[in-house]
Order: sequence, then C-alpha cells, then structure tokens
Amino acid sequence: MTKSTIPLIDRISVELGAQEPWPKDVKLYQPYEVEQILLPDNANCLAAQAFLKMCQLNYEVVHKQNAEAMSPTLKVPFIKAGRFVIAELEGIVQFVNGKGITLTAKLDNEQKADMRAFMSLIHNVIENAELYICWVDKETYNEVTCIRHGSVYPWPLNHIQNWQKRSQVIKKLKALDWYNKTLEDVFAEVETCCEALSTRLDGKPYFFEEGPTELDALIFGHLFTILTTPLPRSDLANTVRNYPKLIQLVQRIEKEYFKKETKN
Repeated sequence: MTKSTIPLIDRISVELGAQEPWPKDVKLYQPYEVEQILLPDNANCLAAQAFLKMCQLNYEVVHKQNAEAMSPTLKVPFIKAGRFVIAELEGIVQFVNGKGITLTAKLDNEQKADMRAFMSLIHNVIENAELYICWVDKETYNEVTCIRHGSVYPWPLNHIQNWQKRSQVIKKLKALDWYNKTLEDVFAEVETCCEALSTRLDGKPYFFEEGPTELDALIFGHLFTILTTPLPRSDLANTVRNYPKLIQLVQRIEKEYFKKETKN
C-alpha cells in the first residue's frame, strides 16, 4: 500500500506520530479470539502482531467485542499508540516506519516493489478466499460464521449484525468478481497463489535474504490461521499443506517470534 492509498486520518497520525518515541503502553485491539473472531480478521490481527514482534516493539492485545466498530477504517486490528490510533497492517507499518524503525532498510527499490506486489497478491487472493469461505459457503456460514460473529450480541441483534456484515462482504466480493466463483474455483486460486509464493521463497528462511519483512508477517498471519482454524471443510488448509516451503516459513516465524516469548 502506497502512502497515497492510506486513509487521510492514518497519514496524519503517521506524520505526527513520527515525532514521538514508541510508547510503552501500546494497545492492539481485536475481537475476542475464543468465541468471536473469524478467519480473515484473525489472520490480519496475527500478521500485525508478527510484524510488531519482528520490529521488537512492545504491545498489549486488548479484546473488544466491538473492535471493528472502534477502528478508524472499520477493520481490525488497530493500535492505540499514545494519542494516535492506527488501523490495519499497512497503516501500522507506515506508522512504525515513520519512527525510523523498518524491516526493509536493506532492500533496494526493486525488492520493495516485489514485496508490495506479493502483499497485494495475498490480499487479492488469500484474503478474498477467506471471506468467500466464511460468508458465501453456506455450510461454513451456518456452522461457524453466523454463530461466532453473532455470539457477542443479544437476540435479535445478532441476526441483524450477521445480515449486515454478510451483505457488506457479498457486495465486496461481487465487485471483485469473486462472488460467483465455485468452491473449486476458490481453491484453485489459492493453489496458484501458494505456488507463486513457494516459488518466490525458494527454500530461503524468509522471502528476502536480508531478513523478515512485513511480507513474511502477512503470509504468516494468513497461512497460520488457515492451518489452525477448525472449519467444516479442510480443503483450504489441505491446499496450503501441499507447499512444505511455506509450512516451514510459518513454523519458523511461530518458533522465533511467538514460542520464544512463551518460554520466557
């Protein structure tokens, strides 16, 4: 995401926030993990956490049932850093970069363009596939999505909230020509995306030899969540499991940035 595509409110926060050091009490807001959060949101929240860990920046996760409504972009996660509220991974990356903290300092312009292209691929394929499976596939919607998404609201508000959210997602997927795909089409798109990612990774520890970047964090967030989220159908996770190089990347990041913290 380029500077021009980041919402104005976030650009202002990025520029003003650059004048201050990283606060000690940064909060990362997301929905409840156990009973509420859905696969796409969980993936994006985990990606942001992975990025902050890679930057060695402290934060505290705060669970709120209305985290999405609290976000300046109406998407999770978002962080509160001092006086500033920054939403979504790309906005958080820009905010952190504005403080002189970056994971891409050693990358040249061509590598940075390459990184942005693959991040767009993940948003345009993996994330849309997650939305399709959660909100369009009837089996997943009835057995998982409507129960989890509506769990924090009383009746009949839970049904109203589910209907509103489903309508928003379907409208988006129709605009992107994803709504009329079959499940087989969706899995084929994910397979093609994973093939491209695996080929680019080519057995390296991270996508760039210089070390992990926000691209690795984004991939980790989505693939780890796909692999560990119970769904009525296992096709999506099985598609990812066909790419051992990507599985190794996920395991490496989990061990390096999440399990280390647990041991300590």
